[in-house]
Amino acid sequence: MNLNAILAIYRFELGRTWRTLFQSLATPVITTSLYFIVFGSAIGGRMAEVDGIPYGAFIIPGLLLLTILSESIGNASFGIYLPRFTGTIYEVLSAPVSATEAVIGYVGAAATKSLILATIILVTATFFVDYSILHPFWAAGFLLLVTLSFCLFGFILGVWADGFERLQIVPLMIVTPLTFLGGTFYSIDMLPEPWRTATLFNPIVYLVNGMRWAFYGTADVAPGVSLAATLAFMAICLFIINWIFRTGYRLRT
Repeated sequence: MNLNAILAIYRFELGRTWRTLFQSLATPVITTSLYFIVFGSAIGGRMAEVDGIPYGAFIIPGLLLLTILSESIGNASFGIYLPRFTGTIYEVLSAPVSATEAVIGYVGAAATKSLILATIILVTATFFVDYSILHPFWAAGFLLLVTLSFCLFGFILGVWADGFERLQIVPLMIVTPLTFLGGTFYSIDMLPEPWRTATLFNPIVYLVNGMRWAFYGTADVAPGVSLAATLAFMAICLFIINWIFRTGYRLRT
């Protein structure tokens, strides 16, 4: 394992984060704060509790994932797309750096940025609502797993995209709507049939409920199912990335 190569890619990607600090960290935090003001205060004032949890605290896991999913995808996709766009990807491909080392460097930097953002969001939430984390180790592990999975997914999108517009298609047109419909602001038990059953086909439901169980010990989906769904998604992403480097898809052309 070439640790120097991994650290070189990792430090370069994090260095780009610090150069765009306001866009990278401040903007998502401001957006999340607005969600707390609008949904936590305005709507929360009309909804006392959901599943025995104050509404302002109930939406924290969903809001956390809403930001982390989009940021993980954006960080990782832009991180690999920019070298392709500028042509510097050929320097990485010709260097004594394996596919595994390159992925660890790019995905590791994107995941680090997302985890820093997650920490800031959780601290920000304390200014709006009182909450506690019932299973902190599960929450940290599950958050890390989700972050890595969607950074891998973002890496795939960055290789697939042939323009800056395509980088935004999947996060804005697919992931964000699925997150809003995945129980971020409500319990799926509140939905009538057949919508409740249809919601179970939304993969984001399992992520939100896995995180909500870690926070409060209650969820609409068993935590084991949430974990299995996340691991399956990560395995699919790893398989696709392996195929990309094995075939050189959009990396060597």
